[in-house]
Amino acid sequence: MTLPTDRRRFLAATGSAFAALAASGCMRTPLNAAAMRPGLGFGALQPDPAGILDLPQGFTYRVISSLGDAMHDGFTVPDRADGMGCFDLGDGRIALVRNHELMPTNDGGGVVGKAFDTQARSLVPLPGGTTTLVLDAATLELQGQHRSLAGTIRNCAGGTTPWGSWLTCEENVARADGKINQDHGWVFEVPATATGLVDPVPLKAMGRFNHEAAAVDPATGIVYLTEDMKDSLLYRFIPRTPGRLADGGRLQALALADGPADTRNWDGRTGAVRGQARAVRWIELDDVESPNDDLRLRGAAAGAAIFARGEGIHMGEGELFFCCTSGGAAGLGQIFRLRPSASGNADRLDLFFESEGKDQFDYGDNLTVGPNGHLVVCEDQYTETVANHLRGITPEGEAYPIALLRQQTELAGACFSPDGRTLFVNFYSPARTIAITGPWMA
Repeated sequence: MTLPTDRRRFLAATGSAFAALAASGCMRTPLNAAAMRPGLGFGALQPDPAGILDLPQGFTYRVISSLGDAMHDGFTVPDRADGMGCFDLGDGRIALVRNHELMPTNDGGGVVGKAFDTQARSLVPLPGGTTTLVLDAATLELQGQHRSLAGTIRNCAGGTTPWGSWLTCEENVARADGKINQDHGWVFEVPATATGLVDPVPLKAMGRFNHEAAAVDPATGIVYLTEDMKDSLLYRFIPRTPGRLADGGRLQALALADGPADTRNWDGRTGAVRGQARAVRWIELDDVESPNDDLRLRGAAAGAAIFARGEGIHMGEGELFFCCTSGGAAGLGQIFRLRPSASGNADRLDLFFESEGKDQFDYGDNLTVGPNGHLVVCEDQYTETVANHLRGITPEGEAYPIALLRQQTELAGACFSPDGRTLFVNFYSPARTIAITGPWMA
């Protein structure tokens, strides 16, 4: 996920070998009170005459890609568009790598070719995976779109890397069972420059579990991983070779230094207090390929902190934010902030935000940071009639609406263009990718 070039490049503060990889175009901005403008938010939402997306005055949207559109590789755009990242390809082009959260029973848009897994009897590729969209950076004209990963299950979220690739994560732990040929629950890497289907290599050292999202610390190369379960953990992967995840590494789970904690704050529990930073330690995990899907259970038994459905995660400068969709006393969602230390031995975690009412936010999911330094959070409500918003959250933890989706589906994959002028976001189903332009830097 990306942020503007005029507020520090993704790797500018590190001075490390990762600096040479900044061509990915991924920018990061800290949540900084100095970035705030007077007033809260961008103003009242204006009704959309098309009945699709209400936005503040001065903002407009356009549809970039839709379910069923013909792609340039002969396939069609699949459904269930979810997590997404934006990359600067150079030569005036940008790329969006987009997840599709498809199950084996879903339509995959006719994909054939390289695939991680196939239906055992028919050898038809499983429909999950990614598509890549290439746009003119100035006009946002779609120059091409194609399948870039196939044969996976339920690719929910993921994250960009400093070296210009997308980590796409399976939120499914199906086992090979005579209907499918492979075990699932892995992370895969998709270079943003790929012009077709990539070789599907599961990064097994990053663990087998219900993956949600990923974020890379450019200063260390450490990858932080969320898990979408009601009793999830927060993981970190320490690669053997920074920038080369396929070389393997170590997987750890976050624990609080002062003892085990249930951070969900359900039923009057107080495992997390807003504004209270707590020291962190990391628990080494073994048997990370977890054939019994018990990685989180073993981690919790060893003292790891428990979170309520970890989802979107975003790496800023020296701090990362992650959503817990159903956390909090109201069950409407939390956002935690982790501040890694240079040594890795003095990390601190605090509860940055906890929703107390649906007017703040209702089931936060994917998130990123806007050019003004505020969080941008996608809602994913679980109600019969939904009214999902894009929500902004200020550095002081005040929530406000940015957009209201009038269609009965979730918002996902929010990410900014490298120049910070455009927010790209997905409508889950029927799948659409839209571009929202406006005074994001105001």
